[in-house]
Amino acid sequence: MRAAHEQDYVDYVNARLPSLRRLAHHLCRDPHRADDVVQTAMTRLYVNWGRARQAADLNRYVDAIVVRCFLNDQRLGWWSRVRLAGAVPEPPAAHGPDVETRSVVRAALAQVPPRQRAVLVLRFLHDLPVAEVAEILGCSAGNVKSQSARGLATLRKLLGETAAGFEGLVRDGCR
Repeated sequence: MRAAHEQDYVDYVNARLPSLRRLAHHLCRDPHRADDVVQTAMTRLYVNWGRARQAADLNRYVDAIVVRCFLNDQRLGWWSRVRLAGAVPEPPAAHGPDVETRSVVRAALAQVPPRQRAVLVLRFLHDLPVAEVAEILGCSAGNVKSQSARGLATLRKLLGETAAGFEGLVRDGCR
């Protein structure tokens, strides 16, 4: 890669890294694993930077890379077989309004299947329209809608009565 293109890559990654880490953390629910997903995605982006720069919407292109890296990790399942410690430590308690709701929603979201979780995170936490989620996941808008409905149904079952007005609960409870 030429020095000018490499500097463009570095500038882009530095600007987007916080939002990419947030997206990966919403998907993985583990900051260390989220960092691994983002690192893998940034490596893929670096290798394909020439093609990526020509994308109509570079941010959506990179979001798609992050989501696909997450889904690939889920399929491979290496993270469930490799343990460096006896248990993953609980993250420190967050400060702010409605911490309990946030914890309950995050725990329930972690139990939703990965593809449905990706749809819910992109639709409700990142406020993307159905068409953009379909583009990122490489599927039809109908698939996004059905995955969203199934994911919401799973969350409603897990959350019980708390699920009234669920879309707002997800937005407010996980941020």
